[in-house]
Amino acid sequence: MRMRFIGAAQQVTGSMHCLDTGSARILIDGGLYQGRRDDSRQRNTHFAPEALEADALILTHAHIDHSGNIPGLIKRGFRGTVYATPATRDLCAYMLRDSARIQEADARYLNRKNADDPDWKQIQPLYDEDDAVNALERFVSVPYGKRFEVHPGVSATFLDAGHILGSASVSVDVAGAGKDKSGRRIAFSGDIGRKGLPILRDPVFPERPDYVLMESTYGNRAHDPITSTNARLADVINATIKRKGKVLIPAFAVGRSQEIIYALNELIRDGRVPALPVFVDSPLSVNVTEVFKLHPECFDHETRDFMEEHGDPFSFASVRYIQSVEESKRLNDLREPAVIIASSGMCEAGRILHHLRNNIEDERNTILIVGFMAQHTLGRRIVERRPRVKILGVERDLHARVEIMNGFSAHADKEELYDYAQRCAAGGQTRSFFLVHGEADQQVPMAEHMNREGLRTVIPKEGDVHELD
Repeated sequence: MRMRFIGAAQQVTGSMHCLDTGSARILIDGGLYQGRRDDSRQRNTHFAPEALEADALILTHAHIDHSGNIPGLIKRGFRGTVYATPATRDLCAYMLRDSARIQEADARYLNRKNADDPDWKQIQPLYDEDDAVNALERFVSVPYGKRFEVHPGVSATFLDAGHILGSASVSVDVAGAGKDKSGRRIAFSGDIGRKGLPILRDPVFPERPDYVLMESTYGNRAHDPITSTNARLADVINATIKRKGKVLIPAFAVGRSQEIIYALNELIRDGRVPALPVFVDSPLSVNVTEVFKLHPECFDHETRDFMEEHGDPFSFASVRYIQSVEESKRLNDLREPAVIIASSGMCEAGRILHHLRNNIEDERNTILIVGFMAQHTLGRRIVERRPRVKILGVERDLHARVEIMNGFSAHADKEELYDYAQRCAAGGQTRSFFLVHGEADQQVPMAEHMNREGLRTVIPKEGDVHELD
């Protein structure tokens, strides 16, 4: 039995791993790689043979860096079933189609803008909306805690990862693997959430795995306390209001947007910020928020109590969900203070690009970063506060203030990750941990710490194959 690391090895996008049991090949995730345009296109259109020939795919959650290339896989020859939790399947019904539409729209815009450039190479979307719909026909939904057969001799169980709605860690049980024929359990953490985050339940830990593939996005970083997050958000908004500016929040349509809307609801209701206009400028966020309402089984007790007392946590008097392009464009003429939440989270596509283009050079405004920004993305360049950044092909001066809040992160930090590893190893049979979905500055210190504590830990490279005895 062996594991091949296809994507998100020593990086945080394009998650894809292949478990070869000898009788079956099982993909874990089919994520879209996000980074430099040419590099992304190369990675997202050229798949390892093991990926295309796999018997099944198990999807940990709906974020595009984990799910976004499933239509591409199927378009290029993957024939297997895609297993996911019910909430993940419902989210993907919107997200994969939205991903296709964004690719098509961005290709049209850039091709039109560069039509007179003789060196410009026409851009084509990786897949279209029909490909996304075809991919959804492959999905089979399985609830948390129910063991299901992936292939003869291979079964799996979804465990609540507490990261976003429907997110899961996966325990995969392989019968008769290894020299002693006793079978093996391989745990895939997916993205691990944080204990005590609003809305969702806390993570559930795999029991007695032999091997663990574990995310490490924040393997060497401590988050701000969850309890201080709302206070910091209020400070940023109130300071921007005093400058008569706008707060721009690039946020993933799934999870992060709903957390911020929930927090703003509380702050405005409690009088800690004025009831300023809040625009959620993402059709996907609108649809995703409706999916949230369909899955109260994923909510924690606090959120269910809030709903009983105050009603819908994602709707209040000053919030407005923007659907049409015309409504979005009218926000360009907005002069009074407001909050604009728009996707995508790493500022690589979607309506946030247009809001940044129109507001980044105004020092009254604030760009509030509330999530991880991968290398070579516009979001990372803004986090680094580079004096000039390229937006939709045009260089812009970065005069807006940049504030970074990691308290909203839905990823576990270094202490929470180490706690996850210890709980996995508590049964005494875990042989190795493999750190994925992280960059070197986070993975190396985490691996060193875990190895010092007796938890054998490896950092695989892209393309590596490791034997699991």
